[in-house]
Amino acid sequence: MLGLLVLVLAVLLAFIEFGAIEYAYARLGISHRAITLLLLLTVLGSLINLPIASVSTQHMVAAKTIYVFGVPYVSPPAIQVGRTVIAINVGGALIPTIFSFYLLWRLGGWLRAAIAIALVALIVHRVARIVPGVGIAVPTLLPGIVAALAAWLVDRSRRASIAYVAGTMGCLLGADLSNLASVAQMRAPMVSIGGAGTFDGVFVAGIVAVLLA
Repeated sequence: MLGLLVLVLAVLLAFIEFGAIEYAYARLGISHRAITLLLLLTVLGSLINLPIASVSTQHMVAAKTIYVFGVPYVSPPAIQVGRTVIAINVGGALIPTIFSFYLLWRLGGWLRAAIAIALVALIVHRVARIVPGVGIAVPTLLPGIVAALAAWLVDRSRRASIAYVAGTMGCLLGADLSNLASVAQMRAPMVSIGGAGTFDGVFVAGIVAVLLA
């Protein structure tokens, strides 16, 4: 986990140096200092899962590496024997949700954002895959691309903010929240909303959506 964190931070710093992430968030009216703080909180928060419930699970998948959409995911060891813990990931769910509501409160466009979120959530739900032992996985770039297109369709004047909101919230709703009823089928030690196979999708969705919009 420490090695993965260092790698993610290195990639983020590279993006910052090239200006891609800074340009994306600047389009949302965010200062350089706020961008740095937001990215740091997101990356560090991705390591924090807040348990909210648990369900009974049979035939739990043992810890191993599973490849989905070409990305390796490591099934964690059991936390409670015979039970799947449901948690919320701070960096992949809480922070993007709070930031999305902040953007809508500051820039408006609630109804049109809701339409864009629904479009993204519908498509993401169709392609999201249940990965036994891990949870839900989505193609990393798909939510951001769909969100950018949806933003262009519903509100071109506020397309950057709506693209970010639709990409992040659409990914969370379409991948994680819409599949909560299938938690027992995942046979995973822990299912994290906004974590595991969806953190990269949520994080990248916001950046890609704003850049493309």
